[in-house]
Amino acid sequence: MMKHKSYYFCGIGGSGMLPLAMIVREGGANVAGSDRALDQGRLAAKFEWLKAEGIGLFAQDGSGLTSSEQILIASAAIEDSVPDIAKANKLGCKRMTRAELLAEQLNASSNSIAVGGTSGKSTVTGMIGWILTEAGLDPTIMNGAVMKNFVGDDAPFASSRVGSGAVFVSEVDESDGSIALFDPEIAVLNNVSLDHKSLEELHQLFGDFSSKAKAVIWNLDDAESVSVLEGLSLSSPISFGFGEAAAFRASEVVEAPVSSSFTLTADGQKYVVNLQVPGRHNIANALAAIAAAYAAGVPVKTSVSAIGKFTGLARRYDVVGTANDITVIDDFGHNPDKISATLKTMKAFEGRIIAFFQPHGFGPIRKMGAELAESFAELLDERDYVILCNPVYYGGTVDKSIGSKSIIDAISGKQSASSPEAEHIPARADCATRILELAQPGDRIVIMGARDDTLQGFARDILAALAK
Repeated sequence: MMKHKSYYFCGIGGSGMLPLAMIVREGGANVAGSDRALDQGRLAAKFEWLKAEGIGLFAQDGSGLTSSEQILIASAAIEDSVPDIAKANKLGCKRMTRAELLAEQLNASSNSIAVGGTSGKSTVTGMIGWILTEAGLDPTIMNGAVMKNFVGDDAPFASSRVGSGAVFVSEVDESDGSIALFDPEIAVLNNVSLDHKSLEELHQLFGDFSSKAKAVIWNLDDAESVSVLEGLSLSSPISFGFGEAAAFRASEVVEAPVSSSFTLTADGQKYVVNLQVPGRHNIANALAAIAAAYAAGVPVKTSVSAIGKFTGLARRYDVVGTANDITVIDDFGHNPDKISATLKTMKAFEGRIIAFFQPHGFGPIRKMGAELAESFAELLDERDYVILCNPVYYGGTVDKSIGSKSIIDAISGKQSASSPEAEHIPARADCATRILELAQPGDRIVIMGARDDTLQGFARDILAALAK
């Protein structure tokens, strides 16, 4: 299907673009691309690896587009004035979004699993992919994060895996409405909460997504998911959660700082599950993954054994290291649900928290700034610190009238004897200086934010400075 086609990815280094580029390249297509980060000299290691893999890389000036036969993969939101877009339009190139190309691949698979929900998609996708791999099904996996189990010298950025089996598992995105493009055999609905769209819009999107699948794995503990599925005619719904009524149920939960365990009740049997990732949210993720694998024909016992070897994803409660009894954690938290899950996991254990957050745009602050502030204010206490820099911004037209300070102001507005200290420091480098000033033995520093791979380096640099 992809042989003899030529795809040009505008933004090829992106977390959703890179794994898809590798999947279609392995399918026989010619792949090239450009990226603003490449032009700006950022993320050099990633682009050097892409070059070594035979991917043609070009400046984002239109020079990489030379034929009308090339198919341009680009966000629908990119303006026509961007040189790559202008050149593609001039040549008459076909244009597709990342989601359209991904949907084309997944929908053509004879056995597809799509993972949806506001939070946890990448982790559940990685867990399912690992289980299916261990079960010998040799799946193709499309993820938005690097899966540690698949990282190797030849795959340092393993956010995808191409297998020869019939199963294609992918996370699918509701933020732009593109989840409507997917027609999976098995649909996973992790949860539904405020993020990029209103709850009314999310209910419609997730309801349609679930209705099309032959089997639906859904979160019985999530009130919004329950509301989405009420009244729908579903052929094979399988619930998961901590409640008695869940088909895949967790009980006897034991949490540790970087791991967790529980008893799974499923298919009339009980199993002890040991995870190498912490937090009740990851136990829920594991339940979803085991249930999805069951729907795909994998015995529960096999899944339990496999998931115990799952080592997690990069930037998902990723412990960077400890220096002078101060631990640094790198985390993708960027919406209220994700940030709350991370902070709850950390608060289950003693030690002060210094939470740094870089918002992933000005738009998200307008959409959910109040809820973000509430997460920090309610889950942290007077011993803790919250530090925000300005939102990530890579250019383009955007309303900057409401920024990070509004979140800090909202946290401060909830000030009480048990509220955390909150500071807005515009420049990220100055935030690092402040974090190092504050850090004391026993502290945990968490670096949170999305849409910016350099946050990994930022976390590592803080750890290195602490070690000195």
